[in-house]
Amino acid sequence: MNTNTAQAQSGTVNDQPPARQLRRSADGAMLGGVAAGLSRYFDADVTLIRVILVALFLLPGPGPALYLAAWLLIPRDGEDQSIAAAWLARRRGQSY
Repeated sequence: MNTNTAQAQSGTVNDQPPARQLRRSADGAMLGGVAAGLSRYFDADVTLIRVILVALFLLPGPGPALYLAAWLLIPRDGEDQSIAAAWLARRRGQSY
């Protein structure tokens, strides 16, 4: 293997697109931005994601709990921490 081949092969490793991050989206959000964020992350139509979420709410099971967990654990666009992480950080900073 010559140096040109090694450079060409190493260049392909570094040319990867940036990793997608799951974020709640403020653009097109109806409630907490969970459906809009999921649709952007999975590159799916937001209406399809909303229909799936509504079906999860209407069927017996953990649908509402899953939506609430997603709202608490997925950070909003432009924020570093989720709601739950920010709440825990504030609690740890308090002195009793």
